[in-house]
Amino acid sequence: MILPKVRDPRFVTIRRGGTLTDADHRLLALWAASCAEHVLALFESARPEDPRPRQAIEHARAWVRGDVKMMEARAAGGHAMGAARDLRGAARHAAYAAGQAAVVAHVAAHELGAAAYAIKAARAAAPAGESGTAGLFECRWQRDQLPDAIRELVLDDQRLRNDICWSVFDC
Repeated sequence: MILPKVRDPRFVTIRRGGTLTDADHRLLALWAASCAEHVLALFESARPEDPRPRQAIEHARAWVRGDVKMMEARAAGGHAMGAARDLRGAARHAAYAAGQAAVVAHVAAHELGAAAYAIKAARAAAPAGESGTAGLFECRWQRDQLPDAIRELVLDDQRLRNDICWSVFDC
């Protein structure tokens, strides 16, 4: 479970009664796509013939550009998560990260799902005894990618939802 029971209005667009601007929604989607892409090779090394996670990341970016509709990005996210279902470990988490990135177009709060699954992927791919360090490096890398306009929003969201996101944001 990565979404809170009560939706945070900061992750609901203004036109839907929240406070999130369209520009910030797009930045969240781009950041989530970057987080997912950073670990995508962990999936592709296990399933090089399966394009669904890469396509989900591409759909997230295409949605930001206005090239695809929200429902197309959301569907691509679902397909990426479908690619994860019969896998375990790093490859599974990387596919879920891609799926979560694509569904940010639908629900902005999935931005943490992409980031959290990417951290889980990095941890799972690390050599024995180094998973904690790998997770810290991934978390810090993600924070370095945050645009200034959404930095405080995401960091506060990480603080608030860290417990339901497997405590991966302790970095």
